[in-house]
Amino acid sequence: MKRLTTARALLVLTGALLLTYAVAIAPAAMFEGRKDGQSDRPAKAEPNAPPRLAAEPFPPSGKAFIGVMTDKGPYDFEALDSFTAAAKHQPQVMLFSAWWNSDNFDRTLFDRISSRGMLPMLGWEPWDHRLDQAAREKKLPPREIDKIRSDQPAYRLSRITAGDFDPYLRSWAEGIKSLGYPVAIRLAHEMNGDWYPWSEASNGNRPGEYVEAWRHVHDLFRAAGVTNVTWVWSPNSRWDESLPKLSGLYPGDDYVDWVGVTGYYGIGAYTDYGSFDSIFGPTITEIRAFSRKPLVITETGASDATGRKAEWITETFRALPRYQDILGLIWFEVDKELDWRIVSSPAVAQAFATAVANPRYQVSWSRDMLLRTMVED
Repeated sequence: MKRLTTARALLVLTGALLLTYAVAIAPAAMFEGRKDGQSDRPAKAEPNAPPRLAAEPFPPSGKAFIGVMTDKGPYDFEALDSFTAAAKHQPQVMLFSAWWNSDNFDRTLFDRISSRGMLPMLGWEPWDHRLDQAAREKKLPPREIDKIRSDQPAYRLSRITAGDFDPYLRSWAEGIKSLGYPVAIRLAHEMNGDWYPWSEASNGNRPGEYVEAWRHVHDLFRAAGVTNVTWVWSPNSRWDESLPKLSGLYPGDDYVDWVGVTGYYGIGAYTDYGSFDSIFGPTITEIRAFSRKPLVITETGASDATGRKAEWITETFRALPRYQDILGLIWFEVDKELDWRIVSSPAVAQAFATAVANPRYQVSWSRDMLLRTMVED
C-alpha cells in the first residue's frame, strides 16, 4: 500500500470540498440569493406574472386632444389658467413659439409645460421676429407687414440646407434629447403662404428648397440620436387656387409624423361665415392625396365680427368626429388682430366648454406615453 503524501492528501481534501459545494451549498445559494435580497443571477420570470405593458398611445384610439396656444406660453400661465377655467377642461397640449434669431434651448420651458400634464409642441420659426413686431407697432397694413417680415435674406432656405445654422440646431437637438420625454416640433409652419421668410414664394427662395431645408433639420436631429420628437408639418388652409400645391412642399412620410392645418373663421377669405368643412375640408382632401399621416388642427380660432363665434365653435365640434384621422385641435387663445379667445364672452366660453365636455376629448397626457403616428383603418 502506497503511503499518502502531504501533496496527495491536499488534493483529496480539495476534491472533497468541491464535491460538497456542488451537491449541498451551491443549490441552496441559488434559492436563497444574496443577504441583501438581490440575486446574482438574472431573475427568472414567474410563470403567472403579467407581461410588461407597452407604452400607452396618445391620444388613445377614438379620442382627440384639445390644445392651446397663448401669447406668453410657458413664460406666464395666467392666460392658460383663464382658458382652462372658461373651458372647464384641462388642455393636453401647449403650442409655443421659439425664434432662431434669439431663442436658445431652455429646458425649463418644456418642463413647465409637461409638469402641467401637457405635451409641449414647439413652433420653431427660422427668422428674426423683431421685424414683424416693429412693423405691427407702426400699425402698417397687413400685406405691407407680410412683405417686410418675409424679406430676411439671412434666413433663406438655402442657408439652412448649407449648414449655416448647424451649431444652433445641434444645441437644440442635444437639449431636446436630454428631456427624456416626448415633444412635438412644428417646424416652419404655413410654408404655402408668402408671409414668412421660409416660404418658397418669398425671400429669394426657390422651388424645392423648403423640402431640402426641412430634411436637413430632421436628418441633423436623427444623426444626433434624437428619438423623442414628433415632427409636425403644418400648412395654411387653402382658400383659393392662388396658393401652391401642397404636394411639392411635403418632405415625405419618412420625415413627418403628424400633418397639421392652420385655419381661422373671421379673417381674410373667411370674413363671412364659413363652416369647419368649408375652411379645412379642401386642404384635408388635398393632403390625403399624398399622405395618410394623422392630422392635427394646429391653429384655429374664431372672431365675433358677425356675432356667430359661439355658433361656429358648436358646429365645429359637431363636425370633428366625422374626421376620425384628426388627433387633436389647438385653439389660438390670443387677442391679436382680432380677439380669438374663448374668454371673449360668456356665451363663447360656454359654447366651448359644452363642446369639449364630450367624452371624445376626455384624455390625459403623461411623459411616458407614446405619441400615435399612424391612422387606424
